Amino acid sequence: MPNSSINGYNMHYIDQGTGTAIIFIHPPVLTSLNFQFQIQQLSEHFRAIAFDIRGHGQSQPSAKGITYPLIVEDIRQLMDQLKIEKAFICGYSAGGSIVLEFMLTYPNQTLGGIVIGGMSEASDRKLRNKIVLGSILSRIGAVSTIAFSVAWGQARTRLSLLRLLYNDAKKGNAENAGQYYQYSLNYNCTAQLGNIHHPVLLIYGQKDKLFHRHAKLLHEQLPNNELAFIENTSHQIPTKAAKALNELILQFLNRWS
Repeated sequence: MPNSSINGYNMHYIDQGTGTAIIFIHPPVLTSLNFQFQIQQLSEHFRAIAFDIRGHGQSQPSAKGITYPLIVEDIRQLMDQLKIEKAFICGYSAGGSIVLEFMLTYPNQTLGGIVIGGMSEASDRKLRNKIVLGSILSRIGAVSTIAFSVAWGQARTRLSLLRLLYNDAKKGNAENAGQYYQYSLNYNCTAQLGNIHHPVLLIYGQKDKLFHRHAKLLHEQLPNNELAFIENTSHQIPTKAAKALNELILQFLNRWS
């Protein structure tokens, strides 16, 4: 998989397929490998791209603090380098917030957005507590502990996938992971959602009750969106409900590309 100098750091990314581009964004500690099932299937029809955020996986640690605007700028520069004028932006969990930030910052380079189990703000106590725990564990250097936890959540019944996700996630830089968690804790773009006029697909797990209030908020505030729930699925949608997720994404891309 290629590595390239992007916006002052060495970025690792996956780039497969041709045609209209879709770019995937992972949450803290996880990496681009979390989208391997999306890359495999969607690259048969579109150009599918996923990258490791600064200080995550195989990307170089960042001397700059991790913020959503910085990640958005990294995506824009990656698009420039890959000669992509416009793309669909897809983010999972905290990566969904970066989708919203990208669409607000660069509407002219956006075809549409896909938010998988994401939010515009971390306003409820239970979610905030989870993010705070991730931030604390990162600050004390326990990235391997977080890596195992998130990899286990994604692939507990599939040993080979669990090992793959864990080995990649544990490479993360503790300081950068902590910064990503901390920015996620304080981010809030809810008041700006009415400014996003591109189509947005919202996808949530039917069992992921913690995020249902965020699904409702986004569905009510985004001017042009579709909301879908995947049955018998919690938060770990990209790996545990890959087939259903990919079908929803394909339908959306075919409708709007």
